[in-house]
Amino acid sequence: MRIWFDLSNSPHVNMFYKLIKELEAEGHKIIITSRPLANTIALLDQKGLQHTVVGDHYGKNIFKKLFGYPVRVFQLIQFLKNQQVDLAVSQSSFHSPVVAMLLGIPSIYTNDNEHAMGNKPSFLCATKILIPENLSVHQVAKNGVSSKKIVQYPGVKEGMYLWSKGESIHANRQDSKNTTINIYIRPEPQTAQYYNGKKNFLDETILTLQEKYNVTVLPRDANQLSHYQQKIFASTYVPAQPLGFDFIASNCTLFIGAGGSMTRELAILGIPTISVYQDDLLEVDDYLISKKLMLHEPSITAEKAENYMHQLQNNPPALELMSKGKEAYYLFKSEILKFQK
Repeated sequence: MRIWFDLSNSPHVNMFYKLIKELEAEGHKIIITSRPLANTIALLDQKGLQHTVVGDHYGKNIFKKLFGYPVRVFQLIQFLKNQQVDLAVSQSSFHSPVVAMLLGIPSIYTNDNEHAMGNKPSFLCATKILIPENLSVHQVAKNGVSSKKIVQYPGVKEGMYLWSKGESIHANRQDSKNTTINIYIRPEPQTAQYYNGKKNFLDETILTLQEKYNVTVLPRDANQLSHYQQKIFASTYVPAQPLGFDFIASNCTLFIGAGGSMTRELAILGIPTISVYQDDLLEVDDYLISKKLMLHEPSITAEKAENYMHQLQNNPPALELMSKGKEAYYLFKSEILKFQK
């Protein structure tokens, strides 16, 4: 098959890397499109995945987004119309199912963010929809979508790609003799349509923590990179290029995340994790909090972070979610292969 993956945001790279390489090894032709959002391009290049940048990201402004949406749909159609694609696959790419429908191509679409506005056209246009087990079929179907094309996968999407590395990362952490406290912080997704929380609200916490610990801020884009490269954050490490996930997971003492997949990834691996997300939590976040895999503290302070860090233990990976992640991975792959002619 010729399978098109639209990897339009940073988390999609880790999510689909193993699956893409496995499908390629089995003889399938993979076509990857991307867009310059967050660390997407850098991560694709870092992983050695061949891709074509199509379109742009139009920021948080709703009018720019509405203008940019059909523009990128048109650009993708122009790029793909002679590629003889058999199937489109995407995670929260609001363009992919629409483009696929307009080209007469079947598509698989998955998303675990029930607050994303772009889900509506994506759900309607997709041939098959995959959602995590904690998100109800009824909640998706009420958007006018037939429940017959919805499949629930076990666990959460992060388990789908962490199951194969969770044990080895935990072993590396156990074997490490490093006694340095390393705090990693992922700021808020300022340009995301669904995010309505505060901007740069972690600054005071970072300024206090950097005086006592090794603090690394993982910026989402050039604006955040520039902000955290100011002199007041001189004691904080702010990498210009994304760090390898395995490196972060193996060395992290405490992770503070203002939303997004990375926060859930670290929590599932048993690493002390605090979500400081400022808006309504997703169902998947509520699920992890109920499982006591992460804490939610939107009004974070340095003192609270230190208290949590000393209270929390370095737990083993969430084996139940790892096991479910493996099931979800092969379910996803089997759904793809069903379209093989």
